[in-house]
Amino acid sequence: MADAEILFETMGRVALIRLNRPQQLNALTYRMLADIRRLVGEAEKDPEVTAIAFVGEGRGFCSGLDAEVLRQTTAAGESRPTERAEIARPERPDPPGMFSYLPFVSKPVISAVNGVAAGGGFILAMMSDLRFGSEAASFTTVFSKRGLIAEHGASWVLPRLVGPSRAMDLLWSSRRVTADEALRIGLLDRVTAQDALLETIVAYVDDLAAQISPSAIAVMKSQVWRHLSEPLLPALADADRLTQAQLKHPDAYEGAMALIERRAPNFQPWTGVDA
Repeated sequence: MADAEILFETMGRVALIRLNRPQQLNALTYRMLADIRRLVGEAEKDPEVTAIAFVGEGRGFCSGLDAEVLRQTTAAGESRPTERAEIARPERPDPPGMFSYLPFVSKPVISAVNGVAAGGGFILAMMSDLRFGSEAASFTTVFSKRGLIAEHGASWVLPRLVGPSRAMDLLWSSRRVTADEALRIGLLDRVTAQDALLETIVAYVDDLAAQISPSAIAVMKSQVWRHLSEPLLPALADADRLTQAQLKHPDAYEGAMALIERRAPNFQPWTGVDA
């Protein structure tokens, strides 16, 4: 439905979730958060989907929580769990925080930052595995300007992306970061022309789908996120354990045979059930 606040489509092997409140710079409501959570879960289970991507309609990516929702939340002095509408899967309850579940989704999550990403929009981009931005992309944490702190895991993830001092600068000042600076400090992974942003992401994901084992991607994503907070020796032991397990996966044999037979691999689809 064109007037829905969240739009969903597939482009190549990408499940594309569009934030569709362009007049409000795609500010988030609790209903939108619930719809996003549901769609991410469905895309993770779809064997035809290799990666999930977010983009904003109009000139903004996402300006964060809707101003009226923010007013109600601050007036109440808390965000009530029922309002947050966080949909937890019974086998894997979501951790606290907006978009905190994205690192635990077993498929790549990419933010296509086509304009300003502020507040909750900044968190959505930060919690994604990759951030591709157009030349119009910009970022601001904005929390300090609202009398708020480093919310939703920003104090843990952001220093690991850009370093501790840059993270504190961005959090304290809430200043606007352009696409060029974001690329330089590691907040963006690619910068493209505005009209090439989605095309670039689809080409990237379709290339993964054609050549890369989905099960290997899922395991490596889990490794990278988990090992960020582990010492080297436990991470090495975990990697060895996972390597032995992956050698028993059909994709490992298929990858070897594709090399020997000089052909494209035919890896098994991934639906997240083994995540």
